[in-house]
Amino acid sequence: MAEIKNNIYYVGAKDWDRKFFDELVPLSEGTTYNAYFIKGSEKNVLIDSVDPEKFDTLLSNLERLGVEKIDYIVSLHCEQDHSGCIPVILQEFPECKVVTNEKNCGLLQEHLHISPEQIQVIEEWETLSLGDKTLQFFFIPWVHWPETMAAYLQEDKVLFPCDMFGSHYATSEMFAKSDAYQLELIKSYYAEIMMPYKKVIVKNLEKIDQLDIDMIAASHGPIYDDPQFPINAYKDWVSDKVTNHVVIPYISMHHSTRIMVEHLIDELTERGIHARPYNLIGCDISQLASSLVDSATVVLAGPQILAGPHPALANAAFLANMLKPKTKFVSIMGSYGWGGKMVEKLKAAIPNIKAELIEPLMIKGMPREDDLQLINEFADKILEKHRSEGLVE
Repeated sequence: MAEIKNNIYYVGAKDWDRKFFDELVPLSEGTTYNAYFIKGSEKNVLIDSVDPEKFDTLLSNLERLGVEKIDYIVSLHCEQDHSGCIPVILQEFPECKVVTNEKNCGLLQEHLHISPEQIQVIEEWETLSLGDKTLQFFFIPWVHWPETMAAYLQEDKVLFPCDMFGSHYATSEMFAKSDAYQLELIKSYYAEIMMPYKKVIVKNLEKIDQLDIDMIAASHGPIYDDPQFPINAYKDWVSDKVTNHVVIPYISMHHSTRIMVEHLIDELTERGIHARPYNLIGCDISQLASSLVDSATVVLAGPQILAGPHPALANAAFLANMLKPKTKFVSIMGSYGWGGKMVEKLKAAIPNIKAELIEPLMIKGMPREDDLQLINEFADKILEKHRSEGLVE
């Protein structure tokens, strides 16, 4: 619990030990569930709640503040790590009204069984007076659910953007550092849940640009007292700009594909292209997803098994297709024993990736000297494509 601005308090919870989010995303740094209590001269409001497993922390923080009344609880997003404790809050503070938009009103009834009589529906850009403070609401759909909205505290210039600009990072520091480490945390979070909706995020950023912001208090991770740091990062990631990087998710059963991948990386490096392999056995998918955000090229590499791609490589293709990266070029490489349709199946698995296909390279058995020369030519093709985008001389 901490006061982040005059009569604005952080009352959320840090989850130092959580290892996975949605039973899918690895959390190397844990996470936080950020909730904020605003004390107005006439009304009090709670912005979001916490994951139900951390309700005791939220309640303890409110008790330490001496909170005896909550007039409103703003639900920016229905998901349980934001709104899961709202039913219990309503029991503790029965006079409280849930403030949200019409779409979320229905979702809260379906997912959390909140009575519609307890919900106050607001329209976009509507304001809510707390006396000396005024909250204004606007909708930011698909960041990352269709009902997601943001709140802006006008007098204090604080933006509460829900998941937007968030990061999975449990830290004792209340405010984020504007450094490379924090940037990578934001990027990873963006990659995992925001990247598929980048075209919609462009429009949401235009709404945010209308506001005079001193502080961004997102729903996960530390608070930003340098608001342009995450905003500029998002603007870069949703743009069409890509970097001179090749991402290579790979799997190798008998070392043939590994030899191909390592040789390709050496050749790309000599040509001034940055390459990053991800061994899909034990790979942190958060890191893989983050690398997909702005890399120019993706090469799926693996052996053929049972006439198709290795299941680990098929999963990587599924992930990339789901995240819809803005990569400009994609290809496939690997080894095979006798025949099959690995290339055809992988190509069919990535319809959402609107990238140019570089002719795939499949080698029979263990690579020989002639095969390594084919990899050199493969690297040349990638170099030509990167030059066409002005990424390398």
